[in-house]
Amino acid sequence: MSDQSPPPGWTPRDPDTPAGQRQPAGPQQAGRQQPSQNARKPAGDRRARRAAKKAERKRKRTGWRRLVPTWRMVLATVVLLGLLIVGAFVAGYLLVHIPPANAAATAQSNLYLYADGSQLARDGEVNRVNVPLSQIPRTVQEAVLAAEDRDFHSERAVDPKAMVRAAWNTATGKGTQSGSTITQQYVKNYYLGQEQTIKRKVKEFFIAIKLGREKSKDYILEGYLNTSYFGRNAYGIQAAAQAYYGKDVDKLTTAEGAYLATLLNSPSAFDVVAHPQSRERALARWNYVLDGMVKKQWLPAVERAAIRFPEPGKVRPAAGLSGQRGYLVEAVKDYIVDHKILDEKTLAEGGYRITTTIDKRRQNAFVEAVDETMVSKLDPEKNKADRVVRAGGVSIDPATGKVVAMYGGIDYTKQYVNNATRHDYQVASTFKPFVFASAVENDSHTQDGRLITPNTLYNGDNKRRVVGTRTPYAPENEGQISYGNITVNTATDLSVNAVFAQMVVDVGTGKVKRTAIDLGIPENTPNFDAGPAMALGTMQASVLDMTQAYATLADHGRYTPYTLVEKIEKIEKGDDDVRLPDRTPKQAISREAADTTTSMLVSVVDNGTGTAALAAGHPAAGKTGTGELDRSAWFAAYTPDLVTVVSMMGQDPDTGALESLYGALGEARIGGGGYPARIWAQYTKSALENSDPLDFDLDLQPGAAPSPPPFVPSSPEPSEDESTPQSPAPPSRPNRPGRPTPPTGGQDQGGRSQGQNQGQNQGQNQGQSTGGQTPEGDTTGGQGDAGTSAGASTGRTGGATTGSTAGTPGGVTGGLRSRPSSEYLE
Repeated sequence: MSDQSPPPGWTPRDPDTPAGQRQPAGPQQAGRQQPSQNARKPAGDRRARRAAKKAERKRKRTGWRRLVPTWRMVLATVVLLGLLIVGAFVAGYLLVHIPPANAAATAQSNLYLYADGSQLARDGEVNRVNVPLSQIPRTVQEAVLAAEDRDFHSERAVDPKAMVRAAWNTATGKGTQSGSTITQQYVKNYYLGQEQTIKRKVKEFFIAIKLGREKSKDYILEGYLNTSYFGRNAYGIQAAAQAYYGKDVDKLTTAEGAYLATLLNSPSAFDVVAHPQSRERALARWNYVLDGMVKKQWLPAVERAAIRFPEPGKVRPAAGLSGQRGYLVEAVKDYIVDHKILDEKTLAEGGYRITTTIDKRRQNAFVEAVDETMVSKLDPEKNKADRVVRAGGVSIDPATGKVVAMYGGIDYTKQYVNNATRHDYQVASTFKPFVFASAVENDSHTQDGRLITPNTLYNGDNKRRVVGTRTPYAPENEGQISYGNITVNTATDLSVNAVFAQMVVDVGTGKVKRTAIDLGIPENTPNFDAGPAMALGTMQASVLDMTQAYATLADHGRYTPYTLVEKIEKIEKGDDDVRLPDRTPKQAISREAADTTTSMLVSVVDNGTGTAALAAGHPAAGKTGTGELDRSAWFAAYTPDLVTVVSMMGQDPDTGALESLYGALGEARIGGGGYPARIWAQYTKSALENSDPLDFDLDLQPGAAPSPPPFVPSSPEPSEDESTPQSPAPPSRPNRPGRPTPPTGGQDQGGRSQGQNQGQNQGQNQGQSTGGQTPEGDTTGGQGDAGTSAGASTGRTGGATTGSTAGTPGGVTGGLRSRPSSEYLE
């Protein structure tokens, strides 16, 4: 057969004609021939064309496109980084060896110094006893795993994700974050240290990997349990068992083991004996541990339901920390840890020289004042009520924020809890100045539109219903006395509950809380609820917290964070100081608000419930307070250059339960204007003995200068009268520089001048024998030995109240009347 005929329009090809000399096709032929010609292009030509097109695309990468890497570049970079990481890992693994035990295994002591450089105290020796894992009950081991690392037996030695996260947080200053396995924690405890650095994290990573490959899980768990810090200077589970329960580790119950496991998270904070205010958090953590044991099927649910919290035993501090030294050391430790200067475990390793802000002379003066004024008069054998008496106090230099003295209790080895830093007593009427300061700061007005100043009139009737709030509230005044229409200044002098309960609503409870926080009260203070009752001091701030807040008032509204630490340095490296937190002062409230509040607190000392403070011999401003059920009595006061708060507290020495102070020291009642004010006066007089008395330099709120009028109590029946009161004539009081001289009359007719004379005789003869000690807000009876109580009461009332001159208020004999309902505070 012959070949098929060519298609129409096909030009025959002459095989003898070279490719370059062939005749081009016609227009119609060219279009039909093109595909065939392309298909027949040599392979070299196709590659050349692709290269040309690629070069053309590269030439088109202009502007921002040139900055975008190609996928080949990205891939090459990833591969290179991967090789570098693998290389670094191999190098690290080969170069980092398991070192010998670090200093933490034989921790050193810390040296604590007074501000003048003399020795205050030195930590005791480290308490550690190693035990084999076989001696530790299985349930105790499992409790620790439930608390710290529930997958310990199945996981690898390191958790890379947690390591990277912790390293990043450390590098960026976001704080410390653990997430480490038990193997890593053991490496940190035994081989390295607690410092938070990238270098330490890298070492921990490689040592943990090596240890995980070379040692068994039991070996690592045993080492971890023997090196972990449990608080109370106890290293290891055996020392902890003795420190908290007075028994060897093999005798621990599941519940006790779970509590010791709880302590690993925060040893000092979760010690329910040392820090009773943290009990709720500690119990929550303890329950978390037990629930984790149930979840891992290490503990039957039925058995878990029957477990009750095992109360740890009392703290047994070292003999070298007796007296006030232990309280001061623990307060300094808490300050260092709470302010993240050093973490608790690093501090426990020791080797630090810590210079405190404590002034040795003033510290001794504080102890002497408490001992002479109160402790020497206690006789627990004859008077059972004296068993419950405790005292706490703090003194701060308002210009620097330095804590210069602190009284924590009778003896650290006898009463472990520091009464100056605890948070379980209500502050009572010492909170009232914050309400007024907030009123001035916020330009607040009464319900009927009158600006709140010291001279603003309020209805002070007993059980007067607070208006302007949905919360029904009608607080009782001390002794159920109705005062009628009185000024804010007089209400402050006499601590009238009805006035301040209404004022806090007028100002706004949220604003008042904000002002208290700005002054220095921690926002997380227990029972710090923004309601009408907050004006009467229901929150549970510590003595230290209250001293901080009053220091802000004393320094004209300027807040300087307090400090207990002057300097921290490593003993082995004297020039290597540890960085302390920034304490730059800031204006918390206006000077006008602070100074106007101070002017009213001066009146409390001059004319009101704090007259015992006059014995200090220095101009002073202060406020008294008596807590719910008389469980505490406060006096918070300051001179221009020293702020001191003193509190007496009632607590059962055996059970730790809060108790009333009724009958203590032979007094029917204990009030802030009595023993606390006398302690304050003696200490302040001694602390400032080398300085001249300073008058307050005050910048007052407009309309605050005139002196307040006297009060005339009405019947003790409640009143709902809302009529606008008329202003009575102002009384006289001691003149201070910067304060206008008041007109004569008023209170002079029966107040300080008459009261001083009358009180010297009548108060000493009748007040002490029949009236007892008069709490603040009490216009009758009182401390006869102060020479002002009965007489001053008579002067303030002008003789209007029957029985007031003999210390027998309201017709109740013996100076003892019924206490207001428990939900109300004086």
